[in-house]
Amino acid sequence: MTFPFTIYALVLLGGLATTAGALPLWRAWCRRTGLVDDPGHRKIHTEPVPLAGGLAVFTGLAVPLLLGLLAVKLDLLSLPAAGAFGHGFARRAPQLVVVFAGAAGMVVLGWLDDRHELRARWKFTGQALIALGVAVSGVRVTLFVPSFAFSLLVTTLWIVTVTNALNFLDNMNGLCAGLGVIGAFCFGLKAAIAGQYLVASFALLAAAALVGFLPYNFPRASAFLGDAGSHLVGYLLAVLAILPHFYSDDHPTKLAVLNPLLILAVPLGDLVWVVLLRWRLGQPVYVGDNNHLSHRLVRRGLSKPTAVLAIWLLAAATGALAFL
Repeated sequence: MTFPFTIYALVLLGGLATTAGALPLWRAWCRRTGLVDDPGHRKIHTEPVPLAGGLAVFTGLAVPLLLGLLAVKLDLLSLPAAGAFGHGFARRAPQLVVVFAGAAGMVVLGWLDDRHELRARWKFTGQALIALGVAVSGVRVTLFVPSFAFSLLVTTLWIVTVTNALNFLDNMNGLCAGLGVIGAFCFGLKAAIAGQYLVASFALLAAAALVGFLPYNFPRASAFLGDAGSHLVGYLLAVLAILPHFYSDDHPTKLAVLNPLLILAVPLGDLVWVVLLRWRLGQPVYVGDNNHLSHRLVRRGLSKPTAVLAIWLLAAATGALAFL
């Protein structure tokens, strides 16, 4: 099959345009319902900012995905690659439904946290249940260990870890969303090169939906991701690290499973650093502080936008190592 550039272009345009168009509507709804982030301790804004980003990005995922499914189902795409996509949808439909349901679950969980400031144990429990549901559906990490229980445990831990890594890094305008764009694009490109076109399309759709949000969030923010958005970004990156087959008969190198660690090196490294530091200081690991990489760069003299750009560049560089 020829490389489906047309379908990828439709995916990118659909995700970007839908998020960009939905954001003002969700922003108005958040202001009307009081779903805003008020100024306060460790906050860099002086006025309430709508927590509309996660809802807009989810819309940018859901609408193109549903339209794409409908187009494939009704055979509306007269493109050379449409048949292969239809076969992929049919073969992985149950997994895709569970992955999408998990994304919706993370958005709802994050929205509840935005609205009611959930206790950490309830938030972790919700994340673990969603991750376990995804693992049971067949989207699992195996690490070449033939054990169903081991696979469930590792997958659940992976999704919860990556979700919280991105949630922790949602501390400056554009940082979490930009890392989401870079990670999703890298996973999409890896899948596309390997001929896994359905996975590539889903990853590129996620990247495009986040790009549609970034102008509203960086360098100045008229909307925040909120926990709904940071949960969604982390969950998507965690799942996109599992969906592609990095190890295959065509690429039988077991070290290829390290690709996700390279692509997500920045958020995972930051998570390990702050957790160890909080543990050493006797602080709860789930209580925020100003010891993230972004904060440290600012303390060294960088402006906040420059610090964010520097971290994006670092993430792009570590992601590029996955292609060597």
